[in-house]
Amino acid sequence: MRVAILVHEGFPDRAKTAVGILRYGDDEVVAVLDRTRAGERVRDHVPDVQDAPIVEGIDDVDEPLDALVVGIAPIGGGFDETWRPDVRAALERGADVVAGLHYFLADDDEFARLADEHGAELRDLRRPPDDLAVSDGRASEVDAEVVLTVGTDCSSGKMTTTFELAEAARERGVDAGVVPTGQTGIAIENYGIAVDRVVSDFAAGAVERMVEERAAEFDVLFVEGQGAVAHPAYSGVTTSVLHGAMPDRLVLCHAAGRDAVHGYEHVPIPPPGEYAALYESLVDPVAPAEVIAGSLNTQDLDADAAGDAVDEYAHAIDAPATDPVRFDASEILPAVLGAE
Repeated sequence: MRVAILVHEGFPDRAKTAVGILRYGDDEVVAVLDRTRAGERVRDHVPDVQDAPIVEGIDDVDEPLDALVVGIAPIGGGFDETWRPDVRAALERGADVVAGLHYFLADDDEFARLADEHGAELRDLRRPPDDLAVSDGRASEVDAEVVLTVGTDCSSGKMTTTFELAEAARERGVDAGVVPTGQTGIAIENYGIAVDRVVSDFAAGAVERMVEERAAEFDVLFVEGQGAVAHPAYSGVTTSVLHGAMPDRLVLCHAAGRDAVHGYEHVPIPPPGEYAALYESLVDPVAPAEVIAGSLNTQDLDADAAGDAVDEYAHAIDAPATDPVRFDASEILPAVLGAE
């Protein structure tokens, strides 16, 4: 499928969904829409991902186009009205529009009318199923090993680590699957439930449902974590994923050099070792699990500093660690798979 990704004024630092699709998705990305970087290319900013031209708008994207993906999700998940002309033009061309916003495009009267007129589909990735239920507390009974990525903050590498570990496991012949819990993972896998949009009573149940479904297909599941348990805004979704998945093992994700919660700089991040113990104590009464490995995002460091930071991080959490993008996820895979 040929897709364009809309990320106006956000590429690459505020375009997590776009970068995830470029790195892990199967679709052909024919263009990235960012009016502030028109004329540049993806690999001018992000190496080792699918390359594509960066253009000013949808009118600069050649036919055919199967879908326009909104590849940015601002805090609160709102729709920026400056995106409307591109979404409108994509629908008029008969292209589907996919978005992971809390603002549902299918509920927008203009977009719904255009989609109907031109035979296009509006896919709101964050719209939850209608038949969710509370958790039965039975995910620990599935016939699969469950590994959950948890973080010290939002945007600390949980989604990236999940996909890197799954890919590394498959390369070793492991029958591994991903359980996506956020819009980016859902866009990549074409499966999943955005847990942050689910009514709180049903959030753990939504995760449990996905674990049970995917355990019937795979031997090892890598569950994408959300938020952070000491985050002042998003700790609720973190706990729902933690208790709903009932993981066998945890991988703690952290951004090197970050000592305060992003966007809440008055809230310090506890030391990694303390954070690991916090997760273990929180999950213990429901389904005991240990932090058996760490993932460190070192993108803001040079190579030498990155290696030192990973070593320090591993020592702090008393477990093997790596930067799965800069180095290799396979370095922690034996611990993750319970082989050491």
